[in-house]
Amino acid sequence: MFNIVLVNPQIPNNTGAIGRLCVNCGAALHLIKPLGFDIDEKAVRRAGLDYWEKLDLHVWESLEEFYAANPSSTNMFYATTKTDKPYFEAEFKENPWIFFGSETAGLPADLLEANAEQCITIPMTKEGRSLNLAISTGIVLYEAVKQNFTAYKELM
Repeated sequence: MFNIVLVNPQIPNNTGAIGRLCVNCGAALHLIKPLGFDIDEKAVRRAGLDYWEKLDLHVWESLEEFYAANPSSTNMFYATTKTDKPYFEAEFKENPWIFFGSETAGLPADLLEANAEQCITIPMTKEGRSLNLAISTGIVLYEAVKQNFTAYKELM
């Protein structure tokens, strides 16, 4: 099982699309509050279509609560534009945790600093500054699927 962790997501359509992606990849979606929307909003459900009810969804009150239940490990990866390590050089072992920050602020600086060795990025040209959150999640999640495809086929 893959785990996508969204820390303080702000845009319901992105979260809905990521929920749909998670269902299709056999991934759990973890949302860390505060959220910039109510997860019952029509925009989330519309973007997730009929997948939202099939989603393995976990909502956490804070990062502290999340880490109390899911201790930090080397199988946790933090997507950011503030590193040079490309996502495809990461070794996504079975059951990886892949963190993404909010659309407006990214992941908290202290979280990135505490996990610098586990930070990954999606390479972009100097003309680009960031990608849409749902697109970024899809890129990295499918690399994890690729690296774990033998086990993943059991979900198909």
